Amino acid sequence: MSDAWVDEYDGERYAQGDPPPREPRRQPPRPPRRTGAGRVLQALSGAVTAGVVLLAVVVVVTAYLGSRRGFPGPGGMSVTAHVLAAVAVVVAQRFADHRRGPLAVAGSVAVFLITVLLLWTQWWG
Repeated sequence: MSDAWVDEYDGERYAQGDPPPREPRRQPPRPPRRTGAGRVLQALSGAVTAGVVLLAVVVVVTAYLGSRRGFPGPGGMSVTAHVLAAVAVVVAQRFADHRRGPLAVAGSVAVFLITVLLLWTQWWG
């Protein structure tokens, strides 16, 4: 092999058409794991999120069936409130799932507050 076809990279020789060897990627430090209380809070808010989404589906289906079969069902305001609450709790839960520490707790608490607001205004009010 002639020197015209060989380059040097960090003291190692490689053919000119070959890419130079890559440096190993450095991994960012892993965030600290959640504590037991944080994991329980997040799991509970995840279950509440699933319940709100399921409740929104039930309300939408009930409104659809009520309009088709001629029986009274939830009105447009109730359907809108349930769908908006479902979207809000999914966003808040996703925020909590991808954060650590106080931000994750804030996301989980937001799920509970939105759920209480939905239940208070649409079911108990």
